[in-house]
Amino acid sequence: MTIRPIFSAMRRTASGALLIALQVALTLAILANALYVVNERLREAATPSGVAEDGLLHVTVSDRAGDDTGAVIERDVQRLQAIPGVVSVSYVNQMPLSQSGSNNGFQVDPDAVDSLASAAVYRADANIVRTLGLQLVSGRDLRAADQGLLLWSDPASQLPRVALVTRSLEAVLFPGGSAVGKTLHAGRNAPGVEVVGVVEGLVSPWGRVSWGGDPAHSVIYPQRMAIPQLTYALRVQLSQQDRVLGEAGSLLQSLQPGRLVLSARTMAQTRADRYRSERTVVRGLALVIALLLLMTATGIVGLASLWVSQRRKQIGVRRALGARRADILEYFMVENLLITSAGVAAGAGVAFALNALMMSSLSLGRLPAAYVGLGALTLVLLGMAAVVGPAWRAARIPPAVATRSV
Repeated sequence: MTIRPIFSAMRRTASGALLIALQVALTLAILANALYVVNERLREAATPSGVAEDGLLHVTVSDRAGDDTGAVIERDVQRLQAIPGVVSVSYVNQMPLSQSGSNNGFQVDPDAVDSLASAAVYRADANIVRTLGLQLVSGRDLRAADQGLLLWSDPASQLPRVALVTRSLEAVLFPGGSAVGKTLHAGRNAPGVEVVGVVEGLVSPWGRVSWGGDPAHSVIYPQRMAIPQLTYALRVQLSQQDRVLGEAGSLLQSLQPGRLVLSARTMAQTRADRYRSERTVVRGLALVIALLLLMTATGIVGLASLWVSQRRKQIGVRRALGARRADILEYFMVENLLITSAGVAAGAGVAFALNALMMSSLSLGRLPAAYVGLGALTLVLLGMAAVVGPAWRAARIPPAVATRSV
C-alpha cells in the first residue's frame, strides 16, 4: 500500500491531524513521567525495613521524669515479658519507619572534618537483635555487659563502647573490608566505638532520609536508658498480637503514676502510616493516567469518525474501483499510525524535558528511556485500537450508497 494518498488527505485536514499528534505528544510526556513516579513510589513503599515485621509491636510511653537508674525500664520489660504470647521484649529509642528518631554523622578518622556517612542511631538493650528479628551477618551479638546507662539529664553519660552497624554502612565506612573489630567515631574528636557485629539491614525511622544519605545506614548502641519517653518493642506470636497490643498498653500505663501511652501499634500499621502518602500519589497518578488515555482515545475516535463522514464519497469511489473492505480498513489504520508516530516522536523529547524540570523540583532521578518506550508502545496500540471502530464502519459502506453521497 502506498502512503502518498494518505499524506495528500492529511494535508487537506492538517489541523485535525496536528491536534491529535499534539495530544499524543503531551500524553506521552505525562504518561512516561507518571509511570516513572508511580514505580518509584511503589518501590519506596516496598523498601525492606530489615526487621521481621510480622508479630512485631511497639508501644511508646511518656513519664513525668526519668528515674536516673534504669530500674523503671527494667521492671517494665520484665512485666511485659510475662504477658502470654510475648516472645521477646526490648526497649529502644526509635523504631524503623516510625518517622521520629535521631541520626548522626560517622567517620573512621577522628580528626576528619567531614563525616563519611550519616546514619540513624538506635539505642537499645542487648536483646534488640532477637526482638526486631535482625539478621546478624558477621561478628557477634550484643551482650548485657555491653550496656551503658544513658541519663536524660546527661547525654554524655556512659558513652557506648561497642556498636552494631548495618551492612550498607559497613561498605561505606570500611570499603572492601569487614567492620568487625574496627572503630568508628560519631563526629570529629568523638570517642571511638568498636564495631562488634554487622546486621544485614535496619532502615531509618524515615525510610527515605532528608540528609541525602542511605536509609539503610544504621548504628545500634547497647544502652540502658533512664529517660522520660521510652519505646518498648515486643516480638509476639502472630495470632496473639491484637490481644497483646491492648494488654501491653494498659499494663504500661498502670505501672507508673502519671504515665501516658503515646502510641501502641503493630509494625504493619507503622509501615502503612509511613507510606500512606506514597499510596495516595500512586492512586492519584493512576487516575490521571486513565483519564489521559481515555481522552486521547476519544480524540482519535472522534477525528477518525469525522474523517469517515467527510470521505464517504472517496471511500465509495475506491470501493467501486475494486478496493476491498480490508483495503479501506488498512488505509485508516496506517493513517492513524502515521499521526500517532509523529506525536510519539515529538512527545519523547517533551517527556525528557519534563523530567529535567521534575528532577530539580521533586528530587527525582533521570527518566529511564524504557518508560518513554513503554509509553510510546501504549499510545501506538491505543491509537490502533481506537481507530478500529470508525475504520470498520468506513469499510462497510456499500459502494452504491457511497457514490450517491455528497
